[in-house]
Amino acid sequence: MAHVPVPGEHSPASSDPVDTHCPYCSLQCGMALRPLPPGGGPGDGPGGGPGGRPGGVEVVERTAFPVNRGALCGKGRTAPAVLSSRVRLTEPLVRRPDTGRLEPATWEEALDRIAEGLESTGRAYGRDAVGVFGGGGLTNEKAYALGKFARVVLGTSQIDYNGRFCMSSAAAAHQRAFGLDRGLPFPLADVARTGCVVLVGSNLAETMPPALRYLTELKEAGGRLIVVDPRRTRTAEQADLHLAPRPGTDLALALGLLHLVVAEGRVDEEFVERRTRGWPETRAAAMAHWPELVERITGVPVPELRKAVTMFCDAESSMVLTARGPEQQSKGTDTVGAWINLCLATGRAGRPLSGYGCLTGQGNGQGGREHGQKADQLPGYRKLADPAARAHVAAVWGVEPDDLPGPGRSAYELLDALGRDVRALLLMGSNPLVSAPRAAHVESRLRSLDFLAVADVVLSETAALADVVLPVAQWAEETGTMTNLEGRVLLRRAALTPPPGVRTDLEVLSGLAARLGWEKGFPADAEEVFEELRRASAGGPADYSGITYRRIAEEDGVFWPCPESAERDDSAGAESLSPADSTPADSTPAGPTPAGSTPADSTPTDSIPTDSMNAGAHPHPGTPRLFLDRFATDDGRARFAPVSHRPAAEEPDAEYPVLLTTGRVLAQYQSGAQTRRVGELNEAAPGPYVQLHPLLAERLGVDEGAPIAVVSRRGRAVAPARISRDIRPDTVFMPFHWAGPGRANTVTNPALDPVSRMPEFKVCAVRLEPAGG
Repeated sequence: MAHVPVPGEHSPASSDPVDTHCPYCSLQCGMALRPLPPGGGPGDGPGGGPGGRPGGVEVVERTAFPVNRGALCGKGRTAPAVLSSRVRLTEPLVRRPDTGRLEPATWEEALDRIAEGLESTGRAYGRDAVGVFGGGGLTNEKAYALGKFARVVLGTSQIDYNGRFCMSSAAAAHQRAFGLDRGLPFPLADVARTGCVVLVGSNLAETMPPALRYLTELKEAGGRLIVVDPRRTRTAEQADLHLAPRPGTDLALALGLLHLVVAEGRVDEEFVERRTRGWPETRAAAMAHWPELVERITGVPVPELRKAVTMFCDAESSMVLTARGPEQQSKGTDTVGAWINLCLATGRAGRPLSGYGCLTGQGNGQGGREHGQKADQLPGYRKLADPAARAHVAAVWGVEPDDLPGPGRSAYELLDALGRDVRALLLMGSNPLVSAPRAAHVESRLRSLDFLAVADVVLSETAALADVVLPVAQWAEETGTMTNLEGRVLLRRAALTPPPGVRTDLEVLSGLAARLGWEKGFPADAEEVFEELRRASAGGPADYSGITYRRIAEEDGVFWPCPESAERDDSAGAESLSPADSTPADSTPAGPTPAGSTPADSTPTDSIPTDSMNAGAHPHPGTPRLFLDRFATDDGRARFAPVSHRPAAEEPDAEYPVLLTTGRVLAQYQSGAQTRRVGELNEAAPGPYVQLHPLLAERLGVDEGAPIAVVSRRGRAVAPARISRDIRPDTVFMPFHWAGPGRANTVTNPALDPVSRMPEFKVCAVRLEPAGG
């Protein structure tokens, strides 16, 4: 297709800054990249560029982008360092049978080897013996193409992605309560303008620092902040009230708060009657969790429970925001559901400046789960088991609906099946050897594969096990869309051309598809893929059909759902207003509107170009705010979840008497595959550690900095002790960014939530042992 230029677009050879987005978390902070001449940026020599191409890029503030307003954390500021050929892959690698080592190969040989490995495995053992594992950092175009490749070319149902480990419990609870899953049903700007925020299991100050300004602005405007976390983190230090529950008891805490809401007569009866279903059963469940019982379960004193309810309910508007803390549990869906219940019972949902939201973690954790790399989904957030969804997507793909495989295994279950039911794996943009629970077991399963192919930007620990490794382009070298935690679809644009020997993921999939008999249907051009994604998503819950590259560039992103025209908006729970009645995405809503969602009107309609999908129709302005008049259920009413507390899958006992919880630190990101290659970040966070309370350290005879072993039923991790009063005496904490002896996920529990299939990363039973010098 013909490329559609977008305003401000630059050639990679231009020296003008190129507007784009950070490659890391779900904020997708806006930044600009200025290409530098040879010798002027990160590369092979001191400040030099890689391999004779332009000298890299420098990061320039992009103050006009509304999410971060120019602010960047250290990870974003130093992101160009990973573009250096000193730390990245620059040529394909193939494992030689005679040496058993990965050695350089041509692209033709590498792609031929992968095609043969995948095809021969499917031929010998059946199509479901071939698996595909994706990543939450892939662009929408890549995630879409990967799902299509798995189901059309390989014909396998065995595809999932590491985003399952991120926010799947919140997604499941969102779907159950509201009929639609979007991380935040409102722009981040609304957080600063509400009256009270309950932040559950999020260390925002370290995991997405530019977002901390919204909490600062909240407090400056007189709002209140409640942080729920077993540790006194940098974020908890900002709170008006810090609740420190025992890990694994967030569900009981939420139920106890709802009990007090009922007991104190704070239920919004009119809202409950008019806009919800299932309250009587939920009320009964909450009343079984009286304050003194909840204190015994959680360790949170009753006066603090009462204070939290007062702060939350006395504010004119309130929000609950959750992150991995309550979600990465074997009861994560019910736990999030209990926090949603609190919002619904108090009328803090479906109203301006109120509601429940999930702080999605990975860069494209939102878009990555919308367009087909998840085991049970098709593009547009359609259900793979839905005949109508299969028919729609099959028509776009030019195949028969019956030819599409059904739902497959979830992420951990897929990894656990490697070497047995699944004998060959294509993996893109993930490092499960470090990031998966029970990681030593996952490593053994990866090693047992007949064939493993990995496409990545660096030689990660997982890539080092592969039979074929493909070097792929990075964020600054390719164009594509990302969807941030607000549901804002963004355009990442290339500032550099990839170095020789490197191809894009879309080129990889196109080349493999051609070798496997699909010469057409897998273009390497990102915009062409996006145009097909628009058609595939049209009419689905995550409808992108009204979004174009041009619109994204002109409007600083477009919020989904965005059908092809305002005249035909059949998105569930997203009825449209005319643009004259809408509220700009980043301004304060004046009050309730007569529609299910508030479309954006940040760009005059006469400046938005029409295209083949909306020519002759009024373009839909996008949907920054959901649920303001109705929820996305069949009857427009939200659903309460009548849940009750239950213990973690693994509770402490005489042999394993301490609780372990895990998380991230400021200077590293996820499995650390990229950030551990940046010198400045490694100086700030050089390795793993075990945070423990002085009382626990004294009982064990452990000194600051001494190596300590954290032992569970699954394995042993060793790291230096970091003694702090900022953690409960019955709990230890480890960050999970490192491989080797300090790999925290060697110890974690893969027990799965029955709905979301989320592993229980956030709580397991361990014992501590001195590890020697």
